Amino acid sequence: MFVPLLIAIHVLCVVIWIGGVAFVTMIVFPMIMRIEGSIEKVLFFQGVEHRFAKIAKLCVIIVGITGVLLLQMMNEWNLLFKRAGIGPTFMLIVWVFYVLILLFEGKLFKVIFRGDAQQDTAKVFFRLTVFHWIVLGLSLLAVVIGVLAGHGGV
Repeated sequence: MFVPLLIAIHVLCVVIWIGGVAFVTMIVFPMIMRIEGSIEKVLFFQGVEHRFAKIAKLCVIIVGITGVLLLQMMNEWNLLFKRAGIGPTFMLIVWVFYVLILLFEGKLFKVIFRGDAQQDTAKVFFRLTVFHWIVLGLSLLAVVIGVLAGHGGV
């Protein structure tokens, strides 16, 4: 009973987290790019990011905790970084990538906003959009590999 509940919580938080990344990438950034004024772009982005960042961080924490508990309870630590454990291994790698992004978000933004991008919001949001598409692609790949691996497809 406990393992299915953990899996449900784990998947629910992944859906909220990755769904939010997809929404920001596919809906919010195109809307931002159509806004005329630089200040308006920044304010709109900050409003969305401020609201979603808290939700994403909470989901990433819960996904990490439930993932560790599931590996422990199902005694699957030995599968990590082996062909038989490609699903949990790739999910772990993507999760660590997100944790690093969240931990070093300030430094990452300094890199994205450096140089002439500080003065050109179109460049900043273009860079953010490209970055989000890369992150979303990795996230969706982790979901696909996880599902396939969990159902004998990989």
